[in-house]
Amino acid sequence: MAKILVVDDERSIRNTLMDILESENHEVVVAANGEIALEKAATETFDLVFSDIKMPKVDGIEVLETMKKLHPETKMILISGHGNIETAVECIKKGAFDFIEKPIEFDRLLTVVKDALSASSQHGGMVHSVIGGEPEKKVVSAPVNDGPAASSSSKEPVLVASSHPMIGESPVMNHLKAIISRVAPTDARVLITGENGTGKEVVARSIFENSNRKNMPFVEVNCAAIPSELIESELFGHEKGSFTSAVKQRIGKFEQADGGTLFLDEVGDMSLSAQTKVLRVLQENELTRVGGDKSLKVNVRVIAATNKDLKKEISLGNFREDLYHRLNVIPIHVPPLRERKTDIPILVNHFIKQMAPEGEEPKVVTPEAIEALMNMEWTGNIRELRNVVERLLILCPSEITAQDVEMFTSSSFL
Repeated sequence: MAKILVVDDERSIRNTLMDILESENHEVVVAANGEIALEKAATETFDLVFSDIKMPKVDGIEVLETMKKLHPETKMILISGHGNIETAVECIKKGAFDFIEKPIEFDRLLTVVKDALSASSQHGGMVHSVIGGEPEKKVVSAPVNDGPAASSSSKEPVLVASSHPMIGESPVMNHLKAIISRVAPTDARVLITGENGTGKEVVARSIFENSNRKNMPFVEVNCAAIPSELIESELFGHEKGSFTSAVKQRIGKFEQADGGTLFLDEVGDMSLSAQTKVLRVLQENELTRVGGDKSLKVNVRVIAATNKDLKKEISLGNFREDLYHRLNVIPIHVPPLRERKTDIPILVNHFIKQMAPEGEEPKVVTPEAIEALMNMEWTGNIRELRNVVERLLILCPSEITAQDVEMFTSSSFL
């Protein structure tokens, strides 16, 4: 167990890092800014310090320089939401053990902690590899979304039974479940990305049902299905008479989700005007109804999902970069079906049992039929697979064979 100081002026990031590190049995102390961090360092000794770079008054670089004087043996990890290779090199030259970009990725975080504590134990708190008189460390990227990785903890949290279970045992799905189990108990905002039909809503509901807010509301908004002129009223509510059709007061989705979770599906389709107001709610935890002048406090955990490349949308001027960073505290990518084809037998079995008429035995699918399904290209992902299974159940009189799969999925049939 190590004693770790976390310094960041954004509370959600402090709390998220604290939850993750405490789940690894570390003692965690938090500081809301650099001044408080240095006050704590004057009276306490830490094995490891995580510090944001961009903070008012005393920034992360100043914290690093002072910490190296106070406690040379303490390892410093600097964090930035605007990182680039020049910033990373500067941090390393000034004595940082490593540098991490926001949004912070779980595997990256746990790897850095493990490496830093290992270096401390092996070298008595000193890094021996030196170039030009300064410690040398490689700045690497280990994205949490690129595939499975071994955890540094042997005691992984386990997902509870859910009304929207995560079906699959492939390495990428087990990796996804492990991430969800760590993220769910926190209040951190989550941005779920993935192609259409991969199951982003299932991931959102799994996070909710494994969270501390599971007994509170789960409110879903499909941002793509609501006209741009109505999205603000939908999200924030409106006062009677605020516009022509506002014949009575309306409570918006943020208020409905107070104390619980708001799921913003297809958030990439939200209007820029609505984005500005959502950003304010995330920053201030308060909103104003359309046509109103009273600020209302809300306590909502926001989970967002999109099938769009939001970084590209930012470059095109369609999405606010500041909102992107607010939503993307924890990024979760849902893999397409082509990256988890070993889950197809399990998914097919699940759908058949789910669709079987009550009192009837589920239809048998031959091994050759399963193989044929695994060899298909699933551009529509899980949603397409479910539709195909339903079609086969309806059209096949008895068992489902490879010939049935070929016949009822061919272009001539469609």
